[in-house]
Amino acid sequence: MSLRIDQDHSRFRQIVRGRIRKNLKKFISTGEIIGKQGDEKVSIPIPQIDIPRFRYSDEQQGGVGQGDGEPGDAMGEGEGQQGDGSGKAGDQEGQHALEVDVDLEELADILGEELALPNIEDKGKDALVEKKDRYVGIRPVGPNSLRHFKRTFRNALRRQVASGTYNPANPVIIPTREDMRYRAWRTEEEPVTNAVILYMMDVSGSMGDEQKEIVRIETFWIDTWLKRQYKGVETRFITHDAVAREVDRETFFSTKESGGTMISSAYRLCAEMIENDYPPSQWNIYPFHFSDGDNWSVDDTLSCVSLLKNKLIPASNQFSYGQVESPYGSGQFLKDLKEHLSDVPTLVTSEVTDRDDIMSSIKDFLGAGR
Repeated sequence: MSLRIDQDHSRFRQIVRGRIRKNLKKFISTGEIIGKQGDEKVSIPIPQIDIPRFRYSDEQQGGVGQGDGEPGDAMGEGEGQQGDGSGKAGDQEGQHALEVDVDLEELADILGEELALPNIEDKGKDALVEKKDRYVGIRPVGPNSLRHFKRTFRNALRRQVASGTYNPANPVIIPTREDMRYRAWRTEEEPVTNAVILYMMDVSGSMGDEQKEIVRIETFWIDTWLKRQYKGVETRFITHDAVAREVDRETFFSTKESGGTMISSAYRLCAEMIENDYPPSQWNIYPFHFSDGDNWSVDDTLSCVSLLKNKLIPASNQFSYGQVESPYGSGQFLKDLKEHLSDVPTLVTSEVTDRDDIMSSIKDFLGAGR
């Protein structure tokens, strides 16, 4: 019975996974999942899955289950099956979408499968160390919580057979203190591949609410994927208008600021964070910057190019710039990056016209597996 339940549960999870994958673009573009996360799980409505249930008619009518029926007769056919909105009010529940809880790790896997994302090849950093207790053998002393039952009863059986006290007709095995065996462990240190993700978002006046929401949605999914790839991940958030400031996650995902735009302020703060906290020889570094491409001046753009060439790009696995189309932004910054840094493979740019472009933009950023 237990095996059948496990098989049924496995089939159900596969159905759910297939429905999520089929509707992944819709789930991503709506942004509803961002607000539903908690305890590393999200609740997702799956309207295509119906729960089987018996249905009772309020009319006396023939058919299988009531009166005579023939093999092959369809169940439930007859009047009243299709509603046209003109019937009287009822007291029964309607059909609802089934909500299922899905681990964020599983969502990351589904995203990777759908976009054919490669696993990231890290730089082999090992500055962070994780301690783990590993079982390495058996010993005759230890706490009861580590008792090895199989080895204990095996020793007891051998002792009773050797002493002639074992009775096959009444196979009772009673371990003594000398029979007890316990798992032995050793604490080992394992290097943890560590990464830092630095998200920068333009919150100036030309970035409307829709543009900021697109950035937050894309950021959430990028974050979900990268956390699936690395054990140790740190995340830092920067918002900027004419001045850059570090903020927490909640502020980043809810702020509504305005003002002018000086992109170099964000790049300068990002470079300072890397220099002070994340030596490139020990960290996988992923800066992401999202803007509508409107910058204060040509001089500030040249300062950005200099910061990218000399500090940010050399320190990073990949520097990613996403430009969100806005009716108020010029979009010039992307053109300037292509003009000055077109030959740099670890600078990846992406254009996001609207929410439908989010998945392709994620593919642009993560498709190289850096």
